[in-house]
Amino acid sequence: MLPQIYHLIAFLVAAVVVLWTTPDVKNIGIKSGRVDQPGDRKVHKHPMVRLGGVSIFAGTIISLMVVWWLGGFDNLPAEKEWQIWGVTLGGLGFFLIGLADDLLNLSALKRLLMQIVVAAGAWKAGVSIDFISIPTIGIVDLDWLSLPITIIWLVGMVNAINWIDGLDGLAAGVSGIAAVVMLFVSLLMHQPAAALIAAALAGASLGFLRYNFNPAQIFMGDGGSYFMGFTLASVGVIGLVKIPAFTAVILPYIILAVPIVDMSAVIVARICRGKSPFTADKRHLHHRLLKAGLSHRWTVLFIYSLTLWVGSLALAIAGIPSGIAYACGTTSLLGYAIWRVWKLSRQS
Repeated sequence: MLPQIYHLIAFLVAAVVVLWTTPDVKNIGIKSGRVDQPGDRKVHKHPMVRLGGVSIFAGTIISLMVVWWLGGFDNLPAEKEWQIWGVTLGGLGFFLIGLADDLLNLSALKRLLMQIVVAAGAWKAGVSIDFISIPTIGIVDLDWLSLPITIIWLVGMVNAINWIDGLDGLAAGVSGIAAVVMLFVSLLMHQPAAALIAAALAGASLGFLRYNFNPAQIFMGDGGSYFMGFTLASVGVIGLVKIPAFTAVILPYIILAVPIVDMSAVIVARICRGKSPFTADKRHLHHRLLKAGLSHRWTVLFIYSLTLWVGSLALAIAGIPSGIAYACGTTSLLGYAIWRVWKLSRQS
């Protein structure tokens, strides 16, 4: 069997499981009363089930189990096996933290402390940023700094994906696009195991859009956003950051630039206003676009185009065949989206 067949299987199995299980999860949420009520910072007008992360997690894990049973993870060196376990168990840990918050409404401090503990465990299993590659200088070993830098990256991306989960289909679409890009880049970098995880996550994320795109029938909740954020960050580490080349090291940060920049800008703005970085407000990119007069769908589609654009830049930098052509195509798409945003904002 061609190795690429395993990646297709991972994608399709995850998508099918999510498509099949999400309606049942929605019905269970309605019967149990586990719904997200409308509020000042929330766009939805009616109570919504926010347990869709259960389907996303189940689809990804079942997909990986099927691929493992078929032999897709055979012949991995011991170091890579530990890394795969680190991603899988770490994903479980972050999913459970998010699910607990969905069900019990945990405090921000409790969530952060649990996130740090799970991220530290993933670091111990090999999901670790051990060095950085600097042009003209070479590889710089991080030594003891590896642990705090890895925790900041993993926990930061978890919360970055969670923070953009403010509109129907936004976090699922952005994560799905990023996972597809990571799939191709990991394959190009000869990291098939990381690519398998990316393929499963891509299938689960994009399959969930069937029920989550505007008008959404269900939300993923913190369980889904935490799981997707950690998995994307972890695939970036084991599939790209561990490769001793500057271009490989920077690729995860380019692919995930949209949620990273959005979270960083919001944190800086809050600090400059003398508020806590964790104080909820309406300063995210999607809030600003809605305020500028864009519709719900156009706001989401514009952020999709941004994510596609940075993803195509990553493909071009990685040297993927026709990567420059993809970058040119998505630049044209982004240009059109910017023009539409400008036109719609003028009409409002």
